[in-house]
Amino acid sequence: MNIKMIFSTVGKVVLIEAVLLLLPFITACVYTEWWVAVSFAITIGIALSVYGLSKLFFRPKNTVIYSKEGLIIVAFAWLIVSCIGCLPFIISGDIPYFFDAYFETVSGFTTTGSSILSDVESMSRGCLLWRSFTHWIGGMGVLVFVMAVTGKNTDRSIHILRAEMPGPTVDKIVPRAKDTAKILYLIYIVMTLAVVVLLLCGGMPLFDSLLHAFGTAGTGGFGVKNDGIAGYNAYCQWVIAIFMFLFGVNFNLYYLILIGKIKNVLKSGELWAYVTIVFLSVAFITGNTLAICGNFADALRASAFQVSSIISTTGFSTVNFNEWPTLSKSILLILMLIGGCAGSTAGGFKVSRVVLLSKSIKREFKKVLHPRNESVVKSNGKRVEEKTISGVFSYLSIYVTCMIVIFLLISFEPFSLETNISAVVSCFNNIGPGFDAVGPTSNFSAYSPFTKVILSFAMLLGRLEIYPLLLTFLPSTWIKR
Repeated sequence: MNIKMIFSTVGKVVLIEAVLLLLPFITACVYTEWWVAVSFAITIGIALSVYGLSKLFFRPKNTVIYSKEGLIIVAFAWLIVSCIGCLPFIISGDIPYFFDAYFETVSGFTTTGSSILSDVESMSRGCLLWRSFTHWIGGMGVLVFVMAVTGKNTDRSIHILRAEMPGPTVDKIVPRAKDTAKILYLIYIVMTLAVVVLLLCGGMPLFDSLLHAFGTAGTGGFGVKNDGIAGYNAYCQWVIAIFMFLFGVNFNLYYLILIGKIKNVLKSGELWAYVTIVFLSVAFITGNTLAICGNFADALRASAFQVSSIISTTGFSTVNFNEWPTLSKSILLILMLIGGCAGSTAGGFKVSRVVLLSKSIKREFKKVLHPRNESVVKSNGKRVEEKTISGVFSYLSIYVTCMIVIFLLISFEPFSLETNISAVVSCFNNIGPGFDAVGPTSNFSAYSPFTKVILSFAMLLGRLEIYPLLLTFLPSTWIKR
């Protein structure tokens, strides 16, 4: 175990966080929120101190990172970044209690969007920006960001990329993992800027456009208004809906488009499955909510927005879907579990895993009917290795087990079954709103500090896809062999 390399890399992550905290610090100064600016300055000082200590005590002679180190680095980085990131909220007084501030910060970095705030508009501009900026930072991944900007290319850094990027498999799109990170972030930045420009064209103020772009790109869902996106015009709602859908697509496909390999993109089974799920969901919900919305245009816009928001795990809302018919709510619950594509900023189980599971089940039925015929599972015309399929089934079993355990841990809370189940599904799949008492017009503030800690852990488990966090806390991980 390369302990020094682990904490040296985590120290670099904290240094990057200190630099990123300058943006909300400057924002607080621009809006003359001096005490808020001081809170960010203090937090930057603490972050720099942590980096200094890591530099002083952890100077690795060997910079090689193996799979185990990659998992532990990712887990520690997210835990420490969240702890430091919640300090401005506490010091400024915007969110004075630690468990509330930590929940909100973890929700931001994991791009969940679940909140304990009942009056978002009363927050300072500096803290509002930091709150939404955590979505943008966490959307692509804090370690991926470090790989993109750091001056040195650590050996075997693909292990960090694989530990942090979602999906059953993660591969480099160019030979060096660091260059892969740069390409991913370049696409990410360009798409974010496109959202800002288009929202400005729709009459949305610059501050609001920037924060909603952060939330859309990171598929997070923190808003700046108490009514979410409902107060903005139809044009802005459509822009956000379309880009939520786009940010739920595998970013590797955007790279293939850039280099002119359109045919390879069109052959993506995961992409077509994602598009089909969205199209059918919008069609069913539009028909099911037509009487409630009053006319087809409003029903289509509301259903398209909420389907894009839920399947991309963004969590923005324009309507209170708690009031929708059971069929529409059931479809949204299924979308919460499925999530977006692998290699996107979305959470959930992932469309690619759903596709592989369905193909594997189909193969098993064929084996029952024709035991002697050899059948293989293919994806995009290529044979899928058995270890990949086995990994998907293993992940499914751990995925379900984790949600059951988390649900049991919070089941003592005096809320309805629908509230607690949707809270677990929402936090574990990084969605944001749930149903009933944690619906789009409510929040998580009524939960106890213990439950907020459990749900914060659930958000981290879901964002990091279970393995990094669980393996870090297993004693066997630290035993030298």
